[in-house]
Amino acid sequence: MRLPLQTLPTFRAVAKRQNLRAAAEVLHLTHSAVSQQIKLLEEQLGFVLFERSGRRIVLNPAGAALLAAVESALDQLDEGLRAAAATAAGDTQRVRVTLLPSFAQRWLLPRMGRWRARHPCIALELEASPRVIDLQKEGFHVALRQGAGPWRGLQCEPLIASSRIALAAPDIARRLRGASPAALADEPLLGDADLWQQWFAQQGHTTRVNPVASFNDAGLMLQAAEQGLGLALTRELLAADALRDGRLVRLAQQAVAGDGYDTFWIVYPPALADWPPLQAFHAWLREELAQSAAELRVSPAPAG
Repeated sequence: MRLPLQTLPTFRAVAKRQNLRAAAEVLHLTHSAVSQQIKLLEEQLGFVLFERSGRRIVLNPAGAALLAAVESALDQLDEGLRAAAATAAGDTQRVRVTLLPSFAQRWLLPRMGRWRARHPCIALELEASPRVIDLQKEGFHVALRQGAGPWRGLQCEPLIASSRIALAAPDIARRLRGASPAALADEPLLGDADLWQQWFAQQGHTTRVNPVASFNDAGLMLQAAEQGLGLALTRELLAADALRDGRLVRLAQQAVAGDGYDTFWIVYPPALADWPPLQAFHAWLREELAQSAAELRVSPAPAG
């Protein structure tokens, strides 16, 4: 059985969209050309792959089995092409990175000057987004993710674990020095109520809390805490620079116990594992994270 390879991208497009005309628009082909390629593929295989119903064209069980194999193979070819193109790009190369807005704002951006000084010929193109981006389909080289991991089909390597800590602006921390957990519960709280209740429980104080504000981004919450709007409970790594500079002060030694999502990861397609720009970015990240970890170990003592 010989498989006409040139028809496979068309087969995938039709299978995904369930419409020949929609697939033709994506592939920049005519409706007739797409129809002919599907016909050629089915004739070569000797069995049909789709059930036709009006304008809809839906995979049958045989087609679904083929798609599972074809999609993986085409993704690997796409990765290989991107790796080859990146290697052939010359002296100036670009690494496309997707990451959480909070990690970009609070940790990576303050260190971009050091990256540029170390690697002036490797540009970083950052996409800050809370959604989990499909690297292959959206053309990204690497993701910096937070979570339980790993992610199927990708090389996933843990970078650092960072639990949540309670902190506040310096003037608030001074006022609360030596205060009991019950007193802290009466302060304006920022963030997630359940996490705060968990933190207070670990301090030996059971209470119901009602934060004055919640956020979908930790960077915004830290900014609010720096402005003295309340106490924040956030990942220690994201507050590393603010703790080092004295813009925020840790309120207690205890952190919220690990929830399985404490780890930050670097994630990339396996085909790019040996790509020099990615290797350089990976090595630099580990260096900078080790420095942040060392600074956190010697940051000022809690105000309480």
